[in-house]
Amino acid sequence: MWNAKTREQTWADLARPWDVIIIGGGITGAGILRQAVMAGLRAVLLEANDFAFGTSSRSSKLVHGGFRYLRNRQFSVTYESVHERERLLREAPQLVTPLDFIIPAHKSSPKAAAQYGLGVFIYDIMAPKWAHSYLLPHSLSRICPALSRKDLIGGYRYQDGLTDDSRLVLRVLREAVSLGGVALNYAKVEGLLTGADGQVCGAAVRDGLTGQTVEVLGTAVINATGPWADELRAGVGGEPKLRKSRGSHIIVPRHRFPICSAFTLAHPWDSRVLFAIPWEGVTLIGTTDLDHNPELERTQAEPTITPEEVDYLLAAATHAFPSLGLTRADIRSTFAGLRPLVRAGADQTPSQVSRASILLQENGLVTITGGKLTTYRRMGHAALQAIRTRLRPGVHFDPLKPMFKTPPALFPEAPISCEMLQSLVGRYGDESLLLLLDADPAELTQIDELPLLWAELRWAARQEGVQHLDDLLLRRVRLGLLAEQGGLPHLERIRTLVQSELGWDDARWEAEASHYAEVWKSCYYLGVGN
Repeated sequence: MWNAKTREQTWADLARPWDVIIIGGGITGAGILRQAVMAGLRAVLLEANDFAFGTSSRSSKLVHGGFRYLRNRQFSVTYESVHERERLLREAPQLVTPLDFIIPAHKSSPKAAAQYGLGVFIYDIMAPKWAHSYLLPHSLSRICPALSRKDLIGGYRYQDGLTDDSRLVLRVLREAVSLGGVALNYAKVEGLLTGADGQVCGAAVRDGLTGQTVEVLGTAVINATGPWADELRAGVGGEPKLRKSRGSHIIVPRHRFPICSAFTLAHPWDSRVLFAIPWEGVTLIGTTDLDHNPELERTQAEPTITPEEVDYLLAAATHAFPSLGLTRADIRSTFAGLRPLVRAGADQTPSQVSRASILLQENGLVTITGGKLTTYRRMGHAALQAIRTRLRPGVHFDPLKPMFKTPPALFPEAPISCEMLQSLVGRYGDESLLLLLDADPAELTQIDELPLLWAELRWAARQEGVQHLDDLLLRRVRLGLLAEQGGLPHLERIRTLVQSELGWDDARWEAEASHYAEVWKSCYYLGVGN
């Protein structure tokens, strides 16, 4: 669907008029494209980097209501989020899966323990569902023997959802494209076009691969660039509205941090809430929440964890699970991303700022930003409703229409485990059967006992718009986060699978492999500086 030949054709067709131009290829932009296509619009999405390159591949992997937001009385955000969580669990059951969370309660913090009990009750009432319970200390010890028993009086269980955020973006995008939408990565908007009336009517776009430029015209233009929305809004004189916050995570092997349920933890230094999450065969610990210095965007290729953040996250894990003895040597990989927080009081910390979204209309440019991964559909719907009067009569955006195609029935004769098959259906939807049929049987084996198949590498290279090796290994098949040394020891085998699919000669492969190693070591690993 997305290969070199289709990219050339798509680029040649960009000059035709569009109903809506969407700028930004994260989850919000993907959701807008999906809903626009379902309404019968001619819609194109333009992403300056790779799909999901920014915030949408760097989240905590949760589809959640935001239990910790209750503490800051962000009730409307939580209410909206739990409803979207339930919808995603229904519509994409293998891609978004239920995940139990456990909150330990301690004798030294009786007020907090009481708040946890009230919080899980409110959380379920909002859904509405009944998925919480109280756990006695011996039950907690059975669930996780490594959990500290010091001062432990029990705990609470509640439920949220887990996903692969990058694959969520890819699936929404590919289903939109299969129905006639157009999505281009490495298509950088270098400026907005305005008509005689001063209203935005298009964008000047540069192909990041060839340098070719084109002017793209549309009835409406939507800015869905997340943390970078202010930069695009500056083209219409918009005053800054956002505060960029950095959230960083560390990943450790599951055998060093063996949990089956997620844990909601209060940090011993500042009582901030963070998580330990079982995800794709590893354990993820995060997140921090710090203002991001703009200077770092000029000096770093990508957001990167700092030594102080590493210490902070390890301290939380050590406090709650002291017997594990986790150290920096246990960290397999790291990642950091930027959040678009809507500016509020200067005295608020990033953790206190509301996660509500904001919709702006300025000289014809519609901007939707803020919010969170879980609420992407509602954000997209709001943006499309804002442009409806500009479109032809009769266009209707149905908020009840499912966002996902019904996945295929599981086929028991598939030569992989049922668990692996469910994961595959979640990631690829109705394309999963074709992936299996196209695969060499020798490639239908797992990579390093991770829930990933070698066949997925070839499929992504052939079908999923991979332009660089880091697209493949960090956002399509997530070896950069999950595998030892970011998958670098496997590069020769990966080369045999994907080089011909990508049409790269030996010099291009060597350049891409070198670049990937540099990016991984500097942005996803604990290098010398960390």
